[in-house]
Amino acid sequence: MKRFINCVFKIVFSRTLIIILMLLLQILVLLGSFKWLGQYLSFIWEGMSFLGAFLIIYIINKDEPAEFKLSWIIPICLFPVFGALIYLFVAGNFGGIGLKAKLWQCMKETDGLLVTSEETWEAVTKQPAVFRGFAHYMENTAGFPVYHNSGARYYPLGEDKFEDLLIELKKAKKFIFLEYFIIEHGQMWDTVVKILKEKVQEGVEVRVMYDGMCSLVLLPYRYPKELKKYGIKAKMFSPIVPFLSTTQNNRDHRKILIIDGKVAFTGGVNLADEYINKVVRFGHWKDVAVKITGDAVRSFTVMFLQMWNVYEKGNEKENYSAYLDGIEFEEPLYSDGFVIPYGDTPTRKAEVGKTVYESIVNGATRYIHIMTPYFIVDREFLDTMKYAAQRGVEVSMILPHIPDKKIVYYIARTFYPDLLKAGVKVYEYTPGFVHAKLFVSDDCCATVGTVNLDYRSFYHHFECGAYFYNNQVVGKVEEDFEKTLEKCQLVTEEYYKRIPLHQKLIGRVSRLVAPLM
Repeated sequence: MKRFINCVFKIVFSRTLIIILMLLLQILVLLGSFKWLGQYLSFIWEGMSFLGAFLIIYIINKDEPAEFKLSWIIPICLFPVFGALIYLFVAGNFGGIGLKAKLWQCMKETDGLLVTSEETWEAVTKQPAVFRGFAHYMENTAGFPVYHNSGARYYPLGEDKFEDLLIELKKAKKFIFLEYFIIEHGQMWDTVVKILKEKVQEGVEVRVMYDGMCSLVLLPYRYPKELKKYGIKAKMFSPIVPFLSTTQNNRDHRKILIIDGKVAFTGGVNLADEYINKVVRFGHWKDVAVKITGDAVRSFTVMFLQMWNVYEKGNEKENYSAYLDGIEFEEPLYSDGFVIPYGDTPTRKAEVGKTVYESIVNGATRYIHIMTPYFIVDREFLDTMKYAAQRGVEVSMILPHIPDKKIVYYIARTFYPDLLKAGVKVYEYTPGFVHAKLFVSDDCCATVGTVNLDYRSFYHHFECGAYFYNNQVVGKVEEDFEKTLEKCQLVTEEYYKRIPLHQKLIGRVSRLVAPLM
């Protein structure tokens, strides 16, 4: 009984509950204000109705997906005052002005640090036109260079990454940088943090940054201070605060670990036990990751330092050269392929993550194989996939059979009829949940990273990944896809018909607001 009372006391007075209650209170105050305006200040109410009409015209003429426009036009038409004010609040992104300004400052400070070498460009010019054009876009528009002198290793499971990760951490001599969406106490993180403490004692600089969402249920709000006691530099990216703010919509979804500027890990694997199947929540957790070695690590180092300094206080500038220059590799790295590490932010106009995926689909001539946990895309991307299948390319996609978010799962299934009709093959991973985010095509190119096939990854989150061309990793990714396919169920029209009606209805209705979820 005492344990139960303590548990209830902990929940009632937890920071998470306080944040939720504060947010709900603010929403109720807003709704009450709107009602009061309508009853006592009718002329303001009428003025806001005209504003709603103006905003609809403005939204229709905006350069953004039609789904985004529809998701705003409907609430503005149904609730002119409330819808218009909420749109101004969200679209204005007043809370994100400081974040955007600071990020641009960090990018300006790193301008010129990431460039493709002349030797690599010469090698790129000898490749097919499709890759040359993509490399040109990544260098000149997205700002991410091509690397030729780099190695890579692919991990078909989170367990495989974790095993090698521990080995690489123990080799660290100068610095270790970690940037993860999720960190949670358990075998995985506790083992990692034990090594980090040891490395600090050896004089290694350690920095840990994780997304502020973790503070809601996974880690204590003051956990960075706890890590700092051991000499580990730590911070939350965009801490969750009990006030309505558009910045809370932009999460750091990246998974990056860098060691001495020589080794970098990325992929879908967070630092929590479910990602290595030590905790089972949704059946077997299928995830993937890659390790990059050599010159290409430089891009991940710069991406990490940019994000780290967004929330760094004070006017002291980062000494980027200390982590980029003078790096000596134990042995020469020779690769007959190319690696392009990349990142994406909601503050830039270029939709890098989405463009990488689209370039693979558009350039394919034989096959495109995809693994993704979520599938909530705009009409443009859906048509790109359908057209690839309709022009004779084999397009196959693996999705989860056991969902982690039911509504998102229901929405994804609403796309099945369109995909099947176009000739896209859809499979569900029957043992559990697929968290892998990968594309592989024509035995020549592949990408592994953190970018989901949904609006949040394409437009709202900070993301990253690694693109490979004529690299040995491409074959490993394709091999893993084929092996995973053996554990999947093919989705057919008959299979779709057997999906419960209530799931289809929930999915269809929820799809109206999917871009805002």
